[in-house]
Amino acid sequence: MAFIPHALLLIGAYLVGSIPFAIVSSRVFGLSDPRSYGSGNPGATNVLRSGSKAAAALTLLGDCLKGWLVVWAAQALGFDTATAALAGLAAFIGHVFSVFLRFKGGKGVATALGVIAGLDLHVALSCLGVWLLVVLISRYSSAAALAAALVAPIVAHFVSSGNAAITLVILTISAILIWRHTANIRRLLAGTEEKIGGRKNPEHEE
Repeated sequence: MAFIPHALLLIGAYLVGSIPFAIVSSRVFGLSDPRSYGSGNPGATNVLRSGSKAAAALTLLGDCLKGWLVVWAAQALGFDTATAALAGLAAFIGHVFSVFLRFKGGKGVATALGVIAGLDLHVALSCLGVWLLVVLISRYSSAAALAAALVAPIVAHFVSSGNAAITLVILTISAILIWRHTANIRRLLAGTEEKIGGRKNPEHEE
């Protein structure tokens, strides 16, 4: 019966990760469902298309915090690091494949950052630094997310040395995040990806 607490934790983590803050924040601010305009993606960037920076900020904060909260709660309840890492992965998967949105969801950048911050703040800060650097140089949000995803497991391997669970979970999250950006990668290679602050193309939104 020892597996029951672990199973309940992972199910709870998935459900928390499934909370679509893009839709929650849109309702709080009286905005349209973000799935009905722009790219249709329930994420902060698409919510920003509504013109409400506050709603987009709330979406970003909520998506990030739910990833961190699940890892923190697992640790606070006395679960070991490996189980807490798996809970974070469950929350990330919940965001990408939300049960509340018929197993559809966002690309997971903010939630991934929250999970990584819960597992190892130094790795999270390194990823954030890479993201900011690439954005400043290229002005491509998608390229910045991809660069951070590539760097995350490498940094985790060295910073969290001796804890294979953290490195493996971050590697898995990075792989899923890169897969979710497949269309962005194609546009980056073709030179058709939109830059931050450039002319908006709804089909190219994050």
